[in-house]
Amino acid sequence: MAVYRTFPDDQDELFYEYMQYGFSPEDGPAEYDASDRRYPVGDRRGLYRSHERAEDPLSICRHYWLDATVRGSVHPIAGLTSVITPPEHRRDGYVTELLEEVMREYRERDRHFTVLWPFDYGFYRSFGWETVSNKRVYSGDLDALAFAAAEAPPGRFRRIPTDDYASVEPVYDAFSADYSFTLVRDAEWWQTRVCRARDTEPFVYVWEREGDPEAYLVYTFEDDTDGRTLSVREVGYTGVDGLLAALAFCYNHDSQAERFELTVPDDTVVQDLLTRPNELDCELHTRPMARLVDVVAALDAMRYPLVDKSVTVGVADDLAPWNDDTFELSVTDGDGICRPVDGSAAVELDVGSLTQLVTGYRTAGELARADRIEAVDPTAVQTLDRLFPATTTFFNDGF
Repeated sequence: MAVYRTFPDDQDELFYEYMQYGFSPEDGPAEYDASDRRYPVGDRRGLYRSHERAEDPLSICRHYWLDATVRGSVHPIAGLTSVITPPEHRRDGYVTELLEEVMREYRERDRHFTVLWPFDYGFYRSFGWETVSNKRVYSGDLDALAFAAAEAPPGRFRRIPTDDYASVEPVYDAFSADYSFTLVRDAEWWQTRVCRARDTEPFVYVWEREGDPEAYLVYTFEDDTDGRTLSVREVGYTGVDGLLAALAFCYNHDSQAERFELTVPDDTVVQDLLTRPNELDCELHTRPMARLVDVVAALDAMRYPLVDKSVTVGVADDLAPWNDDTFELSVTDGDGICRPVDGSAAVELDVGSLTQLVTGYRTAGELARADRIEAVDPTAVQTLDRLFPATTTFFNDGF
């Protein structure tokens, strides 16, 4: 059994070497630059053969302690990243051992969910993570947005510095409230992860009407063989008027760019506004993966519809034994209680499928049609659909 412990703070160069080999091997053994640290480092961990401080880790990872809004209630979550095993230690089961320790730490820290950006979806699916969010990317000629310039209400745009989160926070909060599994941001996260998580620092503009912020855009310009593209990596708005203003703002760049690219949630809000949707491309992209850390803690804290329902659910979880059980979920007037029980379950599913159901990425009916739920009692699927109704998830924060 290897030892899971905190990665030493004075070994930044070693952590960098693992990161560089794991994610940028094509760059060769690049020299470590201690001054090139732009982002929150997070809490680093390593898996070691023993407690000896001098030895190199067998595998490493990093954690961010965050909060996310899931179906209207705030839940503590853990962001998992930088899971790396050097080639000399691969195929020996160290990642499995590391992830088992990770899950134990998350449970001890009362995290309800964990989220990650996978290098390979199949790899993390085997450990219980599942896709929990998609995004749509609309792209095409700026001329297709001319309608917005004619329909947008009066107001004003002003450019704000990337550290001015206070100007956009009320818009982000209102916008994210329409979706499930959205990150609760603070000013530091906005500045270092949203606005500076890539090589090119973006422009940020906020749209105000009578002094109140109602929309914002985070965008860059990209040059390629087709000309210049206005690339909007994030747009937030409190209502359709704000979205129209944002689209009109994009159109007004027709003297500087030929095309636009717009990242939005996987719903039809933008599509329903377009007057010439056939002239645009719309791509669907899978986003991060997540999994439940503690079934009982998460379901106890969930906000439910105002119904009185009860269902027994059998959960398969090879990584977290405390989740590998049968649970009864009882909901009364929107308050839920989840407890392990003996006996057979009305429905059975793996922890990844349950995560998709709870976050809102899939309904019980959709999971059943995909054979992701085994229903001993067919009415139990209908009960789960009542308890976890359809919604749209949107996790747009990288780390």
